[in-house]
Amino acid sequence: MSHDQNFKNLILDYPFAALEFFAWEEAGNVPPSANITPVRQEQLQTQLGKHFRELDTPLLVESPEGEREAVLFIMEEETTARHFSIYRLAHYCLDLAELLDMERVVPVVIFLRPGDYTRSLRLGTARKTYLGFEFLTADLGTIPAMEYVDSRNIVARINLPNMRYDPGQRVEICLRAQEGLAELEPDPNKRIKYIDFILQYANLNESEQARYEEYLQQSSYREAIMGPVQQAIENSLQQGIQQGMQQGMQQG
Repeated sequence: MSHDQNFKNLILDYPFAALEFFAWEEAGNVPPSANITPVRQEQLQTQLGKHFRELDTPLLVESPEGEREAVLFIMEEETTARHFSIYRLAHYCLDLAELLDMERVVPVVIFLRPGDYTRSLRLGTARKTYLGFEFLTADLGTIPAMEYVDSRNIVARINLPNMRYDPGQRVEICLRAQEGLAELEPDPNKRIKYIDFILQYANLNESEQARYEEYLQQSSYREAIMGPVQQAIENSLQQGIQQGMQQGMQQG
């Protein structure tokens, strides 16, 4: 499972909802009429052949009439806190700020698993800080899932399985995420896409799966969920078959 790709897709499919949920401190300043554009991920190399830095999902937010200055949101997903580097993130931000010639930059880090990480960077002396750097965080594993089970934000609903809840609530959380997707997403293809996302992160065991199927029969969104669930399962099986065939051909 590629967590980076999962979250890149989620943010690009639902940019307004992603900003509202992952960067709520700044998203209140984003008007509904704003234009949100993904920015190139690979940064220009200082020398050809050298390693380049790649961002997860930079989003440029611009007001339609230019009444406000544009803001660049740099959305970075980290599966575990121990892999996070504040120095790398600072490099990303400085690179893009220079490339786009702008200073209104908001770094946002989405942590999938809770853990300890450096929250700010100060370069200087006891007398003066010459370079300071901070970022917004969306620490999913610390967010109470029950506070978002009725949310109208589709990114929050899809991420319910990644939030904090008691193990005994896993089945309910999975179903509430799927109900939110069925309610808020009219596109059947996106329903299939993110039903799979929810199932991957819910990771129900056999007994939980049995309870889930019982709960699903009682859901008012049963029909809207069952079709995409079945299609997601079939897609996963087909993908597994294709990968097996490719591996067999390579070994042969």
